[in-house]
Amino acid sequence: MVASQDLRTPVVLALQTLAVAACYYVSGQLGLLRELVVEGSVVTPIWPPTGVSVAFLLLLGLGCWPGIALGAFFVILSLTSPTPAALGVLAGNTAAPVVGYLLLRRAGFRTDLARLRDGLALVFLGAFIAMLISSTVGAGLLLVTDKVEWATFWAVWLAWWVGDAMGVLIVTPVLLLLSRVRLPLRLSRWKEATGLALIACCVVPLSAHSSISVLFLVYPLLIWAALRFQLAGSMLCALFASVLATVAATDRVGPFDRLTRVEVMIKLQAFNGAMALTALILSAVITEQINTRRSVQHACQELVEVLEHLTAGEPADGRAPVEEGGTGRRQDE
Repeated sequence: MVASQDLRTPVVLALQTLAVAACYYVSGQLGLLRELVVEGSVVTPIWPPTGVSVAFLLLLGLGCWPGIALGAFFVILSLTSPTPAALGVLAGNTAAPVVGYLLLRRAGFRTDLARLRDGLALVFLGAFIAMLISSTVGAGLLLVTDKVEWATFWAVWLAWWVGDAMGVLIVTPVLLLLSRVRLPLRLSRWKEATGLALIACCVVPLSAHSSISVLFLVYPLLIWAALRFQLAGSMLCALFASVLATVAATDRVGPFDRLTRVEVMIKLQAFNGAMALTALILSAVITEQINTRRSVQHACQELVEVLEHLTAGEPADGRAPVEEGGTGRRQDE
């Protein structure tokens, strides 16, 4: 039995590594479907593999980092040959989510995102700070290899950093949410959820493709989803809106028409970032308030039970009172 378990562990680790690598590669190919050109360099507005990597690290632990590196290697192979610069990009893309995971773990991050501090930690530690590594390494290697110049370095660096950060802000919460789903689903407000989904399917495409720039119409839906369905509703709504806005931006239609490439990137990332921040923080605040209210209600219920026992002349634990003498008999017997 011991030998069987020893053999099983490497097999499980190998399968886990391959599964993480496959998810990284597939998400990378999805991210490459939509690209923007910033100062002659091709960047992705949202890089889903960063969100996939952080989510797997939070769910499986630090031991899954070889799968992230392997997936990044296959993505690079699909784009170019494995040159030293490409291997440097691989190292940066692997180190960034690992550092993000370590920062989140040190901050006491909880994967249910039920506290405001968890939402803020994911935003600032997992996305904004950790992704500085991948963007600095990637843009720096482009500068060293003369693929970008100093005059355009910061624009490329910013586009790289924002794309990686958006992957964490939008993809990671959705994957953490899916990991907690248990079948069968209990939808107590399924009629309202269906109505919200139908309205979102009408309003979001209209706002993303309308030439009069009405992207702000997404925010009432986002607030509705956060108030009624917390993280599940707000992040799914944000993901849907972000995908459609990215498609419109890369096609240069709707509110992104007649803008320069840099203006398209700034407008799209400002919209995606503001929307992701709103969804994460608002849903975390609402969930925290709901949990606090439940705790207060539970404490009040316990207090009422204690008062009922005391009024009935019984101790709070429900046992029969012990009379004087400590034997349970009357004193005059």
